[in-house]
Amino acid sequence: MFTGIITDVGVIKNITRGVGGEWGDTRMVVTTNYDTSTINIGASIAHSGACMTVIEKGKNWYSIDVSDESISKSTMGQWSKGTRVNLERPLTGSSEMGGHLVTGHVDAVASVTSISEIAGSHKISFIVPDEISFGIAPKGSITIDGISLTINNVQNNIFDVNIIPHTWNVTTIKDLQLGMKVNIEIDLIARYLARYFENKKA
Repeated sequence: MFTGIITDVGVIKNITRGVGGEWGDTRMVVTTNYDTSTINIGASIAHSGACMTVIEKGKNWYSIDVSDESISKSTMGQWSKGTRVNLERPLTGSSEMGGHLVTGHVDAVASVTSISEIAGSHKISFIVPDEISFGIAPKGSITIDGISLTINNVQNNIFDVNIIPHTWNVTTIKDLQLGMKVNIEIDLIARYLARYFENKKA
């Protein structure tokens, strides 16, 4: 479980594709400012919103295996050597709940439709697939590439968020350009409420 508060920006150092299996895995090596001596093998780390398991590590780097399922349901298939990714380690019993509850499971991929600067901040609009539009509500929480943000305005399946200078400077959000894809996780409560009412109707 995460909060959507980014604590490091890692860089993809290397990507190799497993061969010989029915599915295969894609191994990614990530460089980080985290003290990797405090990261256990098998630990979870969110990578731009996608929770992955650490399988190997060294000083200032670790590696993860990404399944074909994760590749197909997120932006991870578009990553290459040098790609910057938002990192967050999971909650502990003493962690500050600064964002909102985030699972690290990507619900869909959205596209950037506009970027504008307003009084030092940035307004960014995204279009999401119809199947998750139910989870997009004004003043609701959303996770974009692992970042906990508040939704401002919603029109059909397009919504916008305001990015303050701090968030702009310490995450990968400033790397976005028109048409680029981002990982989206809708609010956990919205997801389960929708499932509840879906089953209730049935």
